[in-house]
Amino acid sequence: MKRFAVAFTGPSGSGKTTLVEKLSKELIETKEVAIIKHDPKDKAIFDKEGKDSYRFSQTGAEVVVASPTRTTYFSQRQKKLDEIIEMFNHFDILLVEGLKTLPLPRIAIFRGYIEESYLSCSEAIAIDHTVDLSQYKIPKEIDILNLNNTQEIIEWIDKNAKSV
Repeated sequence: MKRFAVAFTGPSGSGKTTLVEKLSKELIETKEVAIIKHDPKDKAIFDKEGKDSYRFSQTGAEVVVASPTRTTYFSQRQKKLDEIIEMFNHFDILLVEGLKTLPLPRIAIFRGYIEESYLSCSEAIAIDHTVDLSQYKIPKEIDILNLNNTQEIIEWIDKNAKSV
């Protein structure tokens, strides 16, 4: 069984959760989708209305909220990516929000401005009309995607996701 993964990163409030939610809703029509959300501040409450994990769980996907001290999915300890992947019995595509140190193809999300520190760990950026690209020197090897065009982002994922 071929399983693929891609990651999303970006500053707080950039739209990572919204994008992962939109992509999951589209992808789940033809694929089994799993989501991992990194919680570096250890503040997530799983399935509480209004929280990211609740929004993700409403997409119909399998959901794991991973933090430094616990992983919410029948576990109370941190797990490595390989361990988390093993917890999901079956999936076609894994969407990871955060965990920018993982060796996965990564899309950085930006609205309003580009935080250039994310460029070194990203293969693509997804931006909207509020970002003026003329203000930045984006490396040529980084693909530029329209944050509001989920089909374009899904096509990039299909070409670039890593087999896991």
